[in-house]
Amino acid sequence: MRKVHIVGNWKMNQNLEEINSFSGAVQDMNDISCEAWIAPQAIHINLLKMKASSIKVGAQNCSNHDSGAFTGELSPKSLKDLGAHFVIVGHSERRAIFGEDDALLNEKVLKALENNLKVILCVGETLEERESGEFKSILKNQLLLGLKNISASKKGDILIAYEPVWAIGTGKVASPAQAQEVHALLREELKSVSGLDAQQTPILYGGSVKPDNIQGLLENADIDGALVGGASLKPDSFKDLCKLTK
Repeated sequence: MRKVHIVGNWKMNQNLEEINSFSGAVQDMNDISCEAWIAPQAIHINLLKMKASSIKVGAQNCSNHDSGAFTGELSPKSLKDLGAHFVIVGHSERRAIFGEDDALLNEKVLKALENNLKVILCVGETLEERESGEFKSILKNQLLLGLKNISASKKGDILIAYEPVWAIGTGKVASPAQAQEVHALLREELKSVSGLDAQQTPILYGGSVKPDNIQGLLENADIDGALVGGASLKPDSFKDLCKLTK
C-alpha cells in the first residue's frame, strides 16, 4: 500500500522568527501516520531540519550539476551533504518563470537521484491547455520526458505531483473527480516508464489544498497525498492536513 505524503512547499516565505514558531508548534507530530515533508527556502534547510525533527526537509529546486561555475545554483551533492531528504523538480513556477524545459528537468531528476535524494517531479497544465483539450498530451510529455533513463534501483525514490497551474494560489481546486481522472491517467502512463513501478509510485495532488478539501481528494484510489503551498505555512493547518490522512 502506498503511504500518504503531505509535502509543504514554502516557496520564498518564512523568516527565522516564523520558522522558530512553526517548529515549536509541530513537536507533537511524532504519532502521525503520513510522511510529513517540507521544502523551505534553501538557506533554511539546516535550521528546519534541526528544529523540526518530526518532519523530513528538502529543497524546492536543484542544479543539474554537482559543482562548477554556476553562480547561484544549488548543488544536489551539497544538498545531500546538508541532510536534505528530497528535492522538488519541475514546479510550474520553475517552468514558467525560469523557462526550465523537460530536457533540463530530466537532467536534474537524474542528478538528484544520483546523489540519493528523493525526487518529486511536478507536472501540470495551464487553464488554456485544459480548455483546449491538449492537457492530456502535455501531461504525458512532461511525465515521460522528465523520467527518461531512470534506473530501476531508484524506483522507490520517485514521486509525482500533479499541479494544475490554474489551481495554484488561486483558491480554485480541481474537483476530486477531475483530480482522480488525471492521477489515473498519470499512473497508466507510468507503466511505460522503464524501471518504475506504476502502482507503487506515489502521485500527489497540488493546487490550493487545505484541511477542508483534502479528505475528498484522498478518498480517490490514485491520489496519494498533497503538495501544499499556503496551507503548509501555518503549523495548525499543516498538522490538520497530516492528521486528516488517517
